[in-house]
Amino acid sequence: MPALTYDDIQLVPSYSEIVSRKNIDLKSKVTTRFELSIPIVASPMPTVCGLDMALELMRMGGIGCIHRFMTIDEQEEIVENLYNISLVEKMKVPVMAAVGANGDFLERANALVKKGAKIILIDVAHGHHKNVKDAIGLIKSIDSSIDVIAGNIATAKAAIDLQDWGADALRVGVGGGSLCTTRIKTGFGVPNVTCLNEIVKVAKVPVMADGGLRMSGDLAKAFALGASTAMLGSLLAGTEEAPGLLINQSKGLFKKYSGAASHDTKITHGQEVRNIEGESTIIPYKGKVKVVIDSILDGIKSALSYAGANNLNEFKPEFVEVTNAGLSEAKPHLL
Repeated sequence: MPALTYDDIQLVPSYSEIVSRKNIDLKSKVTTRFELSIPIVASPMPTVCGLDMALELMRMGGIGCIHRFMTIDEQEEIVENLYNISLVEKMKVPVMAAVGANGDFLERANALVKKGAKIILIDVAHGHHKNVKDAIGLIKSIDSSIDVIAGNIATAKAAIDLQDWGADALRVGVGGGSLCTTRIKTGFGVPNVTCLNEIVKVAKVPVMADGGLRMSGDLAKAFALGASTAMLGSLLAGTEEAPGLLINQSKGLFKKYSGAASHDTKITHGQEVRNIEGESTIIPYKGKVKVVIDSILDGIKSALSYAGANNLNEFKPEFVEVTNAGLSEAKPHLL
C-alpha cells in the first residue's frame, strides 16, 4: 500500500447542524496535563519562535516553543520574561522551551524549569533513539510536574516506545518540513498522512503533527486523522513576531527563514558544520502573526462545519484518496 501525504487525500463532507462557525470550539491537549484554547504550536526554530512569537501565541491561547539555538543564559532569560508576563496577564498557557538530547541538555532543562518552563520539548530529528530515552528520564527527574514532548518520530513502534519511556506528548513527522532535506539526503521518512494514521492508532498521549502543513486545509486533515495540535514553521515565519530583522529589497520587505539543521543555523549559532539537513531562504514579510493565525483558524472551523463537528473531539470525517487530476480540481483552476 502506498504511503500518503496531505495532497493525496480529501476529507468527505457529512451532515451538519452547525449554525455558526464562530461557536466551534478548538480546545485541545498539547500534553497529557496541559490544554490549549487553539491547537497551534510555534516551532522551536531560530527564525520562528522567540519571546515575541511565544507571547503572542500565549495571548491567543496557543503556545510557542522557545528555540534552543542560543546560550542557556539567553534562553532562560526569555523563559523567565515569558513566565512573569504570563502571571501578570493571568494567562493559563504554560511556558514551553526546547532542549537537545546530548551535550548541555540537562543543565539547560534544569535552568529552564527553574525559570518557569512547564513543558520541555526534546528537539531532535530522530526521536526513536537511546539518547531520547535517557533524556526523558533525566528531565523528569528534575521535577515530576514537568511534561516532556518527545520526537520527532514516524512509526507506531516509535510511538509505543516513547510512551513507555515516559513521553507526555509525541511530535510526529520526519523529513516533511518546508526547508528540511532529510528525505533527500538520507532516504528516510514517512509521508505525513500515513505516519500520523499509524501513530494515532497506538497513541495514549496527545499527538503533535509537525511538517508539511502549508495551509489551513492541511491542518484540518491532520486533526481529522487524530492529531491534537499542529506545529507550524513556515506559516508563521516572516511575520512581525518571528525573530530576525526585516530585509528591505527592491521587491519589498522580507525576513530570513532557516531550517534548524541548515548551514546558516549551524554557522550563526556556533555549531559544528556537519550533517546539514536543511535549507535557508528569505520569505515575504507577512505582518502581524495574529492575522495569519486568525485566517488559519477560520479555515479549520470551516472544516469542522463541513463535518458537523462542534469541536475537535467530534471531528472524525472519512477521507478518500485522490489522483493528480483530483488534486488539480481541488485548486482554483481558472486562474
